[in-house]
Amino acid sequence: MKAVLLVGGLGTRLRSAVASLPKALASVGDRPFLELLVRQLARQGVSQLVMCTGYLAAQIEETLGDGDRFGVKIEYSREVVPLGTGGALKLAQRYMQHESEFLVLNGDSFLQIDFSELISFHQKHDGLATIAVVPVQNASRYGTVQVEADDRVLRFAEKTGDNVPGIINAGVYVFGSAIFTEIPEGPTSLERDVFPNLLEQGVYAFEQNRLFIDIGTPDDYGRAREMYNRLADAALYKH
Repeated sequence: MKAVLLVGGLGTRLRSAVASLPKALASVGDRPFLELLVRQLARQGVSQLVMCTGYLAAQIEETLGDGDRFGVKIEYSREVVPLGTGGALKLAQRYMQHESEFLVLNGDSFLQIDFSELISFHQKHDGLATIAVVPVQNASRYGTVQVEADDRVLRFAEKTGDNVPGIINAGVYVFGSAIFTEIPEGPTSLERDVFPNLLEQGVYAFEQNRLFIDIGTPDDYGRAREMYNRLADAALYKH
């Protein structure tokens, strides 16, 4: 199964901490954050990767190359204008023509997860999309996911800014190939524009209570740097 990594974002909130790099290349420990994701996928046998690049794309391509030193094969789908997460995935459709289903990861977050368990969960529920979700104590800067007892997603709620617990989207997905017919051409957001329209077709939530962090803000990026050893161990953990 192939994995698509969404690494083209502008990272405007992180500019004060990482001014001259794409967000996914922000360093944690002695390596780029994105390398943790590549090594995590490789460790679990996911070796065919597509990087959806955009902002400062050449830096990502120069850093990772063809993926050989990580034991993977990396292809690049470069946007020339910002397309958002949905538009970037749509642009990469040409790389997925022979895939009945595939993984998608946000390039600015890390979730400790067994990808084979996620894929089995997706196949068992036979929906169009599966979203990995995590419970957090403070969901103030996230939209939340409301999930029914059968793991089906009931609705997506916009972030409210309230400091309350909630279940949030962890930025790791499995999609069936039919997802491409649901994504319009041009700039679009998976989270805001696509997912809410898929609920009737079956979107399921795979809940995890493992290590999760995103580096979207300077504070969280600082936390990721402090917990590098835990992140590296989690990335290389053999499930």
